[in-house]
Amino acid sequence: MNDSAPIVRSGNAVAADGPPLIELRDIRKTYYRGDIATEVLHGVSLTIRAGEFVAIMGASGSGKSTMMNLIGLLDRPTEGSYRFAGEEVSELDSDERAILRREAFGFIFQQYNLLATATATENVEVPAVYAGKPRDQRLKRAREILTSLGLGERLDNRPSQLSGGQQQRVSIARALMNGGPVILADEPTGALDSHSGVEVMKLLSDLNRRGHTILLITHDPDVAHQARRIIEIKDGNIVSDAPVSSPPDATPVTGQAAPLMVKASGNDKGAGLVPDFLEASKMAAQSLRNNLMRTLLTLLGIIIGVASVVAMLAIGDGAKQQVLDRISAMGTNLLLIRPGAPNVRGSGQIATLVAADADAIDELDNVGVAVGEYTGSVTVRYQSRDYQTSVTATGAAYTKAHDWPPSSGVFFSDGDVKSYAPVMCLGVTVVKALFGPEVDPVGQFVLVNNIPFQVVCVMQPRGASPFGSDQDDVAFMPLTTGALRLFGQRYVRTITAQVEDVSRIDETQEAIRKLLIVRHRTEDFQIRNMASVLETATETQNTLTILLGSIAAISLLVGGIGVMNIMLVSVTERTREIGVRMATGARRFNILLQFNTEALVVCAIGGLIGVMVGLGTAYVMSLAGRPIVFSAGPVILAFSCSFATGLLFGYLPARKAANLDPVHALAAD
Repeated sequence: MNDSAPIVRSGNAVAADGPPLIELRDIRKTYYRGDIATEVLHGVSLTIRAGEFVAIMGASGSGKSTMMNLIGLLDRPTEGSYRFAGEEVSELDSDERAILRREAFGFIFQQYNLLATATATENVEVPAVYAGKPRDQRLKRAREILTSLGLGERLDNRPSQLSGGQQQRVSIARALMNGGPVILADEPTGALDSHSGVEVMKLLSDLNRRGHTILLITHDPDVAHQARRIIEIKDGNIVSDAPVSSPPDATPVTGQAAPLMVKASGNDKGAGLVPDFLEASKMAAQSLRNNLMRTLLTLLGIIIGVASVVAMLAIGDGAKQQVLDRISAMGTNLLLIRPGAPNVRGSGQIATLVAADADAIDELDNVGVAVGEYTGSVTVRYQSRDYQTSVTATGAAYTKAHDWPPSSGVFFSDGDVKSYAPVMCLGVTVVKALFGPEVDPVGQFVLVNNIPFQVVCVMQPRGASPFGSDQDDVAFMPLTTGALRLFGQRYVRTITAQVEDVSRIDETQEAIRKLLIVRHRTEDFQIRNMASVLETATETQNTLTILLGSIAAISLLVGGIGVMNIMLVSVTERTREIGVRMATGARRFNILLQFNTEALVVCAIGGLIGVMVGLGTAYVMSLAGRPIVFSAGPVILAFSCSFATGLLFGYLPARKAANLDPVHALAAD
């Protein structure tokens, strides 16, 4: 709609020949229920000029309220023309109609239609909120209007604390908040006692003498005759339109308001996104506070969902890190060569690898060291104590290949290997079982299958393997000594090759494969790449972490559905409130923003609490010995999901609220 010349109203009575303010031509309104059509207005034509005091009178069902809804842009005509200030407004979109309602009309309802949880001042402020007025300005004006209407001591009272007459005064104050050039009063005295009714009509007369255009909807002839013009409507038709024979005093009152100007255009978009969002957040917080128990129950679902995501991801990351640390402790730069053809299950009894193979591999490029290993089960005795453990017969470079140095003593040397020396190193588990804390095992002699060996070192503790076995329950001796004295084997069960440049580990693996094929004239061995084992373990743990996160995300999804259900219930319960806000100038965007913001506030608060609960739960589990990894990623992810949940699941109820028809919303119980 294009901008037009502003309407100027002053404190003087309107001139009879003034330009039309409201002009209806052949207005028809038809309601449809299924295939049944009911025409309520039958080609109504009407002209009202600025400053008039008009009473539209008729019995219940005559169509007078429908006419008021059409004039106040709460409803649309089925046919006909409606011009406001000379401009066609019947085809304005919903936002343009809301803006024009906000600037040009003030509504006074029979049932007051005040927001039950808001104070008198907050109720009066509502139209100015949607007009984008600063809070201090609208607060000052609301208090001034209420004080001028005799409610100076009731500014912070809620509707339930006010009498009917006082509530109607609050309604009048709300109609005047943005100026209210046109006051639409629908049965303003219908719910009041006679004394309060007289006061309200006096207020309307005073407003008219100040220059406000008053349209009074009533079925009471006594009330109608307090206007200066009566339009009688019956069965959807105007049956009479005449001035009042004895009009009330139209003399302007002293202290009148300054002239007000209203543009009949709908291109004003209000305060802007940020102020609108701040106001929506304030109203959302107030609404949630007023329904505290429901809010807490809604929060509970979000808190559980977010806490589950944070805690489970922390647990999953901790388990992943523990497994990877243990695999890394075994060495990710190792190639393990074992006997047996590839892709064929074999046992350690397969004899294809010899110590000389390890020596040959040790000479290859990019191989740091290569050692042969033969493992068997033995009984170790010290004095009267026996202990069964596994012993590994290996080379002197074992500690370098596995990055496992002794904690005390010295690991056996190449000379010990060549001389078949009866020496050995023990893991800490074996030391504890045989010696106890009072004896230093280094230098002591033990019997291994009744063969005496001298303990030359104790290995550093390693803990459990990735498969859960105790890596410290082991003993080591020279490969030659074990082969000659214990096992009677010239073969080895494993060759471990340490790679210097891990980026070339695949290349080195292929070189070892070719070397052994040449030496054995067949591929009777298997090579395991520990880097690929680590990669596989990482992928497996990532899958498990995703699984845990998915289970937790389901909890968050359920919480989101709960938010949507609660918001849908809230929209149903607050339908009349939505209608009041629309009547006072709220655009669809304002309603959408308010209800979506309520869902966002719930989910944001629930997200923050859920993050704290999740971190606390993970911390308690870490105190219980569970591996936990705290990181910002899961926290940010969980809170973002919570926020997105509010945005997503709050949109449908908010959209439902924004699409409500103002007339139907106001008529809701």
